[in-house]
Amino acid sequence: MEFEQIIRDIKNKSFKPIYLLTGEEEYFIDQISDAIENSVLDEAEKEFNLTILYGLETDLLTIESEAKRFPMMAEYNVVIVKEAQSLKKLDGLTNYALQPSSSTILVLNYKHGKPDGRSGFVKEVKKSGVFFESKRLYENKVAPWIDSYLKRKGYFIEPTASQLLVDFLGAELSKISNELDKLIISLPQGVTISPKTIEENIGISKDFNVFELNKALGDKDVLKANRIINHMGKNEKAHPIQMVLPGIYRYFSQLLLYQTVRNASNRDIAVKIGISPFFVNDYIRAGRNYNTKKVARAISALRKADNLSKGIGVTGMSNHEILQELVFEIIHS
Repeated sequence: MEFEQIIRDIKNKSFKPIYLLTGEEEYFIDQISDAIENSVLDEAEKEFNLTILYGLETDLLTIESEAKRFPMMAEYNVVIVKEAQSLKKLDGLTNYALQPSSSTILVLNYKHGKPDGRSGFVKEVKKSGVFFESKRLYENKVAPWIDSYLKRKGYFIEPTASQLLVDFLGAELSKISNELDKLIISLPQGVTISPKTIEENIGISKDFNVFELNKALGDKDVLKANRIINHMGKNEKAHPIQMVLPGIYRYFSQLLLYQTVRNASNRDIAVKIGISPFFVNDYIRAGRNYNTKKVARAISALRKADNLSKGIGVTGMSNHEILQELVFEIIHS
């Protein structure tokens, strides 16, 4: 089932007896589990009818025993098992899954992977319950997710601001949502979040970041690119090279893809290389400065810089010096 449909069903009080929530992206698992914890029982009912167990501290017999328990002065008994990936052989719950209690909602949060789909328990959950695989979003889908997340809460965000968050925080939705929730506490509903808002409230510089560095590299703006890496060199904790290099690599990988679709419409270019239409002109401009061979040389320089950052090759270079050499090689490729 899709995440939105599961949440909709929970809000409409349409529950399944078992929820097996698996996958790499913690955010969606936590959202579904929290929705069940907060929607099924009121505060008074929770005292006797909500049980939270942890995979490292429990076993299958205990889980089954709690699931078979009848609710007290409530319609449902809710059992949530966190860290269910630590349990051994979920097949031990197969018999329960064949005849689950109609008055119990059993939730298993199985993070960072998924159980064997051939197991009897998984097969039974797919028949009578909810089996949900929470997949990580591709990085080009994170900025649209930020946009829709904020719209649901009554806020808007500029494309450059959302891209700034992606470049700084990566694709981990739990981390991004936490930062956004902290950010909007102090903002009135209806405002549009700008790069300046991000800088003032989250501490990400609107001028000295990977997004602006990529833009400078694309324009072959030597002065701006060096100004940015000099700032990064003085603030390595905020700009670790292990975060900077993947951001530049992603940009040139997209620029390489752009060269294969450069004659398409702006809308098609945006879709095919995985960017917001707002940034297409930046890639068109960069595409004039870097043909396919130059992009390939830039990617080769990035691989060399990555090795140097890991101590492979020439030793004794600081991260700042590695970035300086990288910028020189890319712009003069």
